[in-house]
Amino acid sequence: MAQKIPGYNPNEIESKWQQKWETDDLYESNIDETRKKYYALTMLPYPSGDLHIGHWYAISPSDARARFKRMNGYNVLFPMGFDAFGLPAENAAIKRNIHPKTWTYANIERMRKQFKSMGAMFDWRREIISSDEKYYRWTQWFFLQLYKKGLAYRKMSPVDWCPNCNTTLAREQVWGEDRHCERCGTPVIKKNLDQWFFRITNYADELIHYEGIDWPERVRVLQTNWIGKSEGALVTFKTEAGDEMEIFTTRPDTLWGVTFMVLAPEHPLVEKLTTPEQRAEVEQYVLDASRQSDIQREAADKEKTGVFTGGYAINPVNGEKIPVWIADYVLMTYGTGAIMAVPAHDQRDFEFARKFGLPIKIVIRPQGISILESEDDMTMAIPASGTMVNSGPLTGTPGDQSFTRAIEYIQSKGIGKAATNFRLRDWLISRQRYWGSPIPMIHCPQCGAVPVPEDQLPVTLPEDVEWKPTGESPLKLHPTWRFVTCPNCGGKAERETDTMDTFMCSSWYHLRYLSPNFDKGPFDPKEYDYWMPVDTYTGGIEHANMHLIYTRFFHKAMRDIGVTEGNEPMLQLRNQGMVLGEDCEKMSKSRGNVVAPDDLVKSYGADTLRAYLMFFARWDMGGPWSSGGIDGVARWLRRVWSMLLEPCAKGSPSEVSVKALRRKVHQTLKAVTRDFEEFEFNTIISSLMELSNEMVSTKSVLYGSPAWEEATEIYVKMLAPVAPHIAEEIWERMGKPYSIHTSSWPKVDDVAAAVEEITLVIQVNGKVRDRVTVAVDVSEEDAKATALASETIRKMLEGKEPRQVIYVKGRLVNIVI
Repeated sequence: MAQKIPGYNPNEIESKWQQKWETDDLYESNIDETRKKYYALTMLPYPSGDLHIGHWYAISPSDARARFKRMNGYNVLFPMGFDAFGLPAENAAIKRNIHPKTWTYANIERMRKQFKSMGAMFDWRREIISSDEKYYRWTQWFFLQLYKKGLAYRKMSPVDWCPNCNTTLAREQVWGEDRHCERCGTPVIKKNLDQWFFRITNYADELIHYEGIDWPERVRVLQTNWIGKSEGALVTFKTEAGDEMEIFTTRPDTLWGVTFMVLAPEHPLVEKLTTPEQRAEVEQYVLDASRQSDIQREAADKEKTGVFTGGYAINPVNGEKIPVWIADYVLMTYGTGAIMAVPAHDQRDFEFARKFGLPIKIVIRPQGISILESEDDMTMAIPASGTMVNSGPLTGTPGDQSFTRAIEYIQSKGIGKAATNFRLRDWLISRQRYWGSPIPMIHCPQCGAVPVPEDQLPVTLPEDVEWKPTGESPLKLHPTWRFVTCPNCGGKAERETDTMDTFMCSSWYHLRYLSPNFDKGPFDPKEYDYWMPVDTYTGGIEHANMHLIYTRFFHKAMRDIGVTEGNEPMLQLRNQGMVLGEDCEKMSKSRGNVVAPDDLVKSYGADTLRAYLMFFARWDMGGPWSSGGIDGVARWLRRVWSMLLEPCAKGSPSEVSVKALRRKVHQTLKAVTRDFEEFEFNTIISSLMELSNEMVSTKSVLYGSPAWEEATEIYVKMLAPVAPHIAEEIWERMGKPYSIHTSSWPKVDDVAAAVEEITLVIQVNGKVRDRVTVAVDVSEEDAKATALASETIRKMLEGKEPRQVIYVKGRLVNIVI
């Protein structure tokens, strides 16, 4: 049980107020046109079974700030829900012989209780669960809107495939450097399947612009690099047989230096280009490449490998015949799956050419760099910055004109054009899984892919499914679920058995919070008009390149369809850091350094845990847990309880003591107000600790005075967002009206907070010898006179005149003797 002092029992107090807040619907958020709205959103969790310390670290400070905004007069919406679809539930079904729905909803029930023990101001009426039929009905509806707009399409795409289990594998199911199946250990291969995509690339250019939103620079950089905009040219090469191979290059001015081409092993022309003599070697290489992940293939330190196809292409700018190779570092998922190689001016191409004895041709002559007489003597690629040489009609073109001239040339010859390329690929949403939102499409032999009529949504998951140890999707194996009638022709057809990526569910959950039970659309338009956009979104930066890009794309696409308004869904984003173990390592059960929040709540109370998580590190950085540190926060809250509630004899305050206390209180209030706005939670706690020390030391003098009453009221209000239970209890015992959480944030008295005096450091020959208190607006003459009048300084001078007296305004006087 929690440690007690007279009258203060965290467990009893927290349970009391949590029940009362829930009974009174204290945290319900409704449309109120007389108040300014504030939509505060924190990332919803996956229902894994328990809230861990990372959940508390992300959410309790976010809750504190939402409370602060409410006390500042905002009508605050702060909802919570569960991102409930996903692979772990299927794994549980196989390992524990339990249905994913049963496992998921049992976990949600447990985690909901844990959330309530946190004391957060969630409006539980607005809870959403993404695996509820009333939720994924609208996930499917959104899919259909994207399909109608031409933003959802189906094409062949590779997946990780276990040939033994005869099933696709998620990324986390492929283990080890040798990439084997986690279940049976069989080496994994790549297999092409028909899969569904969203055309996120249509929005690539807009997604790298952040006008009108306050997002961290780090997130903007991560997203911009991930999207990867490049300006260059699309150039058409042809094989000897006349087949076209389009490549994208950012350096069209180096086309004359192309000495070979490289295709991705999966490129459709590989089979046609490969000669009989090279076929066996090429086929083995293609198979080996299929067993590697894209990350492995692109690794900078990976040894370059490749195989000659035996085929050739024609360089369109000079007619030269160049060999075509395949190499695993070229990906079909980036660019066109084919690259031109200019080994003289690209280090990766240079290394490849040297390894396989391919020619090198210099076509750029940098200024100030001595070029070797022979390319054979080169030891590394030459920078591609300078005058064009060996480049036919463009030879002699200066470097600052080469890009433009090369574009003009290829366009005039009809062999290429200026183009913009993005690293970002279309969003693959197909998952060969059961526990996800079914994709609402039907495959008809006569009509092709046909959308499910909207009045037939949701396409629900069958509950009578059989789980196989291999992990094959039960939807494919179900005896009746997939067999349907085509909505177009009435003929026999089959349902799509893929389900949607769970990131689809989390791309729009902020909209369903607005009206979770609304059945005429995904949200009530009146709620949307009042609450949207989200004012502040908090969560981990690890979501920068997936969820945070997907949700922006989703909003922009729905804007163009006419469902949403504005350019962005979230105006402000803030990211928290990570809580490490006491050993400074990431928490994990295997390391034995996991901290269980439930145990801490039992031992210390939720308020102590909340306050410690805000205090122990900068919220955006995180840091290692400290058992001793939380004890210190627990002592502080007990001291605050005594300071504010335990009576003492009425004091006899002086004007000086009253002014000093009011100055400290309003300076603290000013700092805490600023820090709440800036998410600087650690300095909020340290400021409150410092003020409590000041108040404890002056309580016997000031107790009972108006200044003391003002200080206690302001203090408990500043404490309320951080430690809501103890603040509510103290507020009630002070005789104040219920509830402190609906009271107004105190106003800073700038006059009271103003500094009237400062401390000047007095140095003699640069060493500190004394300190004196002077008026804040002291003149230079008076500051020097005060320093020289110091008894310590007079003794050191021994009646002699100093050589020099230097005054640094507001800081120090340095006396040179």
